[in-house]
Amino acid sequence: MAPPNNQKRVKGTQVYRPFVYGTIAKPFNDDTNPKPPGTPADHTHSWTVFVKGVDDGDITYWCKKVQFKLHESIPNPLRMIDDIPPGGTFEVHETGWGEFEITIKLYYVPESLEKPQTLYHHLRLHPYGETEEEKEKMKQRGEVPAVVYEEQLFNEPYENFYEILTNPAPAGKGGKTKVLKGGMVSSVGERTALIPLTNRPGSEFSLETENLLLVDIKRAATEVMRMIEETKREIVEKEAELATYKGAIQT
Repeated sequence: MAPPNNQKRVKGTQVYRPFVYGTIAKPFNDDTNPKPPGTPADHTHSWTVFVKGVDDGDITYWCKKVQFKLHESIPNPLRMIDDIPPGGTFEVHETGWGEFEITIKLYYVPESLEKPQTLYHHLRLHPYGETEEEKEKMKQRGEVPAVVYEEQLFNEPYENFYEILTNPAPAGKGGKTKVLKGGMVSSVGERTALIPLTNRPGSEFSLETENLLLVDIKRAATEVMRMIEETKREIVEKEAELATYKGAIQT
């Protein structure tokens, strides 16, 4: 779409907004997740693919609609989701037995004058690669999450869109406030790049998660340096042994 004549980009400006996307799968069982009537006999899981704001924050002011391209064996594999309320979730619910790659296409609001963006996500039905502790937590929750934190970057947005991105949410557009764990005040309609201070059930992306990850990275970096120094010492020892053997052979 060509920009209107009176539209200019806001030079030297970048605006980013956090969001999450992914899937949550639940194995069928008679107690907590019974198989719905009419579900094919070989289907083993129910699952949901979604795009939403971090901590259920509103993204509808910049994301107009989302298209999910499912496996071709699923009826109506191309699903377009739009017209959700502020703070809502773009999502599709299905059942199945196999894993596959889902194509997710984000369509921006008309004021952005930007082309859609495509993401790719692998549907996970079974836990793998996690620690035994993480697998046990999944088993207790009865679900297998595969959720990705992402930041949408708008580079030098057009003037009208920049105003939408940076102005406060209009009254009555999902601006209801709520108090989160740790005393942080958030708003469903809040137009911000901030993420919550602490974790809460169903929302594992926060400054707390970021800080814990940084601690793990530092711990891992320290361990790598220790291993490097140990390897260097072993190399020196082996080189000394090799020199001794060479000397013995020459004499």
